[in-house]
Amino acid sequence: MTGVHVYGINHVAIETDNVSETVAFYEDVFGLKMLKGGEGAAWCQVGEHQFLAIFEVEVLARGQQKHFGFIVKTEAEINAVKEKLREKYGLHVLDSGFTRCDFEDPWGNHIQVVDLHDESLIWLLPYREVQSLGIEFGTPKSASRPEDL
Repeated sequence: MTGVHVYGINHVAIETDNVSETVAFYEDVFGLKMLKGGEGAAWCQVGEHQFLAIFEVEVLARGQQKHFGFIVKTEAEINAVKEKLREKYGLHVLDSGFTRCDFEDPWGNHIQVVDLHDESLIWLLPYREVQSLGIEFGTPKSASRPEDL
C-alpha cells in the first residue's frame, strides 16, 4: 500500500448542551458563519475548506488535553478576541509562551488562538500567504512540549 497524502484537517467536532448559544458565541467571537444546522447539531465554516461541527450532548465532559486551535492573521485580532472573551463573556484567558490566547469556551471546550507571526507554526502556513503579507521569520523556535505546536 502506498502512503496516504493527508491535505489537512476537514473539521473539528465539539460538544455543547445548547447548540444555538454555541453557534452564536462562535459567530460573535470568531466571525464564523453557520453552514447548516439541525436538531442537536450545527456546522460552521472555518477558513476556506474546514468546518466546526457542534453537537448537543446531555453531559459535558471537560478535558485538559482535548482542544483545537485557530490561526488568525495578526496579534491585533488575538487581542480583540481576548478583550471580547474577558469583557463580554467573563471568561478567563491564559496567556502562555507559544500560544497567544488560551481559553475554555462556556461549554468547556479548550481553544488556543495564534497568529501568522507565531514562528513555531511556520511549517503549517501557506507559503504564498506568508509572502503576500511580507512576514519574515528569524531562527525558528523549538517547542518544548507537543501541545505548543
